[in-house]
Formats: sequence, C-alpha cells, structure tokens
Amino acid sequence: MANTTFDGPVRSKNGFINIGPGMTKSLTADTNLTVQEHAGRILLLNDADGKFTLPAINTTADSAVAGPGSDPNNKNNIGASFYFFLETAATDLDIKTTGAGDLFTGAILIGVNDGAKKAFVPNGSSNDVMTFNGTTKGGAVGSVVKVTAIDTNSYLVHDSLMIGSSTIETPFADA
Repeated sequence: MANTTFDGPVRSKNGFINIGPGMTKSLTADTNLTVQEHAGRILLLNDADGKFTLPAINTTADSAVAGPGSDPNNKNNIGASFYFFLETAATDLDIKTTGAGDLFTGAILIGVNDGAKKAFVPNGSSNDVMTFNGTTKGGAVGSVVKVTAIDTNSYLVHDSLMIGSSTIETPFADA
C-alpha cells in the first residue's frame, strides 16, 4: 500500500495494529536516519560501534515547496519517534542529533543485574549525543531507548532502559 496522508485527527475505537516485516529495520552500519525510512519502526541495532544520526528537527508548517501544513510533502517532523533496540552489545555506539542545535531532553534509566540503577538527564544546553559502551554507560543486549522530536531543537528521550554493569555513568555528552 502506498503512503496515505490524513488531514485532521485519525480515530480508532479499537486501536491500531502495526505488523509486518516493515515494522523493524536492522541497522548494521553507520546510518543517517530519515523520517520516511526509520520513524515509527523498531530499529534493531547490530553495529557495536555504530553512529546513528537522527534527522534535523523541522518545525516549519509551510514551506515554499510543500504548501499548507496539510500538504503531504510538508517536511515538518514534530512527533516523529525512533525506537532503538540493541541486538548487539555496544562498545562505542552513538545515537546523535545532526549537531545543528538539536539537543536531548528527558531522561534515560540505566540498570545493572545487581539491582543498581540510575537515571540520567541531559544538561539541556548542549548534549547532542548518547554514547553506549555495554557496561558503564549502558548498551548491553536487550537495551532500549526511544527518542521523539517534540519542539524546535528538542528530542525527548523516553521509554528507555539501558542495561549496564560496573559503576554506571551518564551516556549524554556533547559531540
């Protein structure tokens, strides 16, 4: 089925079921993510030291090439979510913004199998990369994190549980 664009809210009284082979994408090398190919899907990370770059946040409602906000060619990507699942343990894996002023907000929880856990919050003024190493910064197999474009220059980090070991520390940094 081709892409379908709706203008206005879509309602379902019984939910939506997202199924099929297109709902997951295995990423095995450095990837510049796009809304068209990666948003709304479960991204299976299979590159221990991969660099996965989120698209620049675009809040423009009307552009010279797209027309009004209801135009399906409009590039506004507020609400686009990217859900990451680590199938391969990280060694130096980055999830980062384009570095064009887009920063992380929200929080990430890292836990270890001895019951220790700690939540980390980006500093809000400069953190544009999350680096996972499989131990102190999380990123063991089974770790998950979701990021959503929520506002001009803001990616919300949420629905996360990174699995680590040893003394845990923040994965947030500046590129």
